[in-house]
Amino acid sequence: AWFMSNQETSFVTIGQVRFHYGHPDIFDRLFHLTRGGISKASKIINLSEDIFAGFNSTLREGNVTHHEYMQVGKGRDVGLNQISLFEAKIANGNGEQTLSRDIYRLGHRFDFFRMLSCYYTTIGFYFSTMITVWTVYAFLYGRLYLVLSGLDAALATGKRFVHNTPLQVALASESFVQLGFLMALPMMMEIGLERGFRTALSDFVLMQLQLASVFFTFSLGTKTHYYGRTLLHGGAEYRATGRGFVVFHAKFAENYRLYSRSHFVKGIELMILLVVYEIFGQTYRGAITYIFITVSMWFMVGTWLFAPFLFNPSGFEWQKIVDDWTDWNKWISNRGGIGVAPEKSWESWWDKEQGPLRHSGKRGTILEILLALRFFIYQYGLVYHLNITKQYNQSVLVYGFSWVVILVMLLVMKTVSVGRRRFSAEFQLVFRLIKGLIFITFISIIIILTAIAHMTVLDIFVCILAFMPTGWGLLLIAQAIKPVVEMVGLWGSVKALARGYEILMGLLLFTPIAFLAWFPFVSEFQTRMLFNQAFSRGLQISRILGGHKKDRATR
Repeated sequence: AWFMSNQETSFVTIGQVRFHYGHPDIFDRLFHLTRGGISKASKIINLSEDIFAGFNSTLREGNVTHHEYMQVGKGRDVGLNQISLFEAKIANGNGEQTLSRDIYRLGHRFDFFRMLSCYYTTIGFYFSTMITVWTVYAFLYGRLYLVLSGLDAALATGKRFVHNTPLQVALASESFVQLGFLMALPMMMEIGLERGFRTALSDFVLMQLQLASVFFTFSLGTKTHYYGRTLLHGGAEYRATGRGFVVFHAKFAENYRLYSRSHFVKGIELMILLVVYEIFGQTYRGAITYIFITVSMWFMVGTWLFAPFLFNPSGFEWQKIVDDWTDWNKWISNRGGIGVAPEKSWESWWDKEQGPLRHSGKRGTILEILLALRFFIYQYGLVYHLNITKQYNQSVLVYGFSWVVILVMLLVMKTVSVGRRRFSAEFQLVFRLIKGLIFITFISIIIILTAIAHMTVLDIFVCILAFMPTGWGLLLIAQAIKPVVEMVGLWGSVKALARGYEILMGLLLFTPIAFLAWFPFVSEFQTRMLFNQAFSRGLQISRILGGHKKDRATR
């Protein structure tokens, strides 16, 4: 909550509020009704009704003044999940503003300096945030192309490019600054002007020690995802966050539902890119240079994957972890249907997540398919770097055979899912025999390939890195063209594949958390870092009392 208030100090107080719309809590309603109104007919397009009221006044050559008599703390969101829902709502609203005719008209009527001010204080903040994340993607996909095409090795060995130290130094320093120091400067300036620069510096240092960088980087992902999704498909919605004092443990399944698409999927994608770059990259073999260039990206990956669990009260308590795992298993295996809430069943949640795609236009659907095609790059490039395909280096057959392998794997998954439906209830032995035969066949193929074709352990790992993204890309395309897939009768298979991916992602995220929960000092450290002293003490006492009651009850 402290991080959030500081963030609002830098952007909202000195930027948004003083430009064009005052504060939405205090409106002269009768005046605004004569100037185009406060809200519009659509609760989706005009989600940020206060902003649009300011736009209406400004378009009619009015000025919205801001009189600041006293700055006081307002009731604000406390938990990370509340803050993320609020950020999602604001990002959705900004996406709709970007698409609205109001901004278009304002842009045509403003002078240059007022236009810059309008850009910075409304959609510009979110657009530049999205560009920041896109830059990381562009850099890593560019590196992936260099690595997989062989250009990277050629540049590393070519005489003209051996001494590229100045370029490395420039990239390293730029990546280091990217950690967010420049983003924190406006906040430090504002606190410095209001409360003195010594206070600003001490606050900044304390925030870094309390992992503010993790919070801000995570918030960056929330803004980017929801702003980008609204630009692609529209569909902004109001999200009720509530302003209560909610310091409670959020379950693993709840965190997964909230952040799966906005952070976890993207974090895993960037992690795969960085791992491929590490395995096959040649250019930056100096350890210090490599660390400086990729440290901000690894930091971003770690933050996007594990920040919700780090900022989750009692996130590393063993008993809570066990309860979370039971709850997660129940949620992922429950069947959906009409009237089943997304909190109760994975199927219902998965259907709800595809809501924006269903209401998107043709342009949004085509763009979604084009963006999903990037996942096929891994497969196309990596299969030619396997040890067993070195002799057929340039052959198209290698790529064709990789698709045969993917189709066989999908067919096996379909067989298992059909077998589960047909035999698991009445013919359990037959179903187990089928699964056993498939497992033995798989192991036999790996042994034969290792013995005859000299396949290595690295090859198996690279195959996973190549085929997993391809399957995810196929899933995204299938979701985008759902009516066609349903017509063909393959929607059940798509759902089974999606469930498999969700289980894998859940395991990948849950394993490190469960491992850390084994050590009691991790939970203690987290409690002291997250909360003030009085709350930490209260939490320790409640734990002791709660444990004593439980022991008596079991006896």
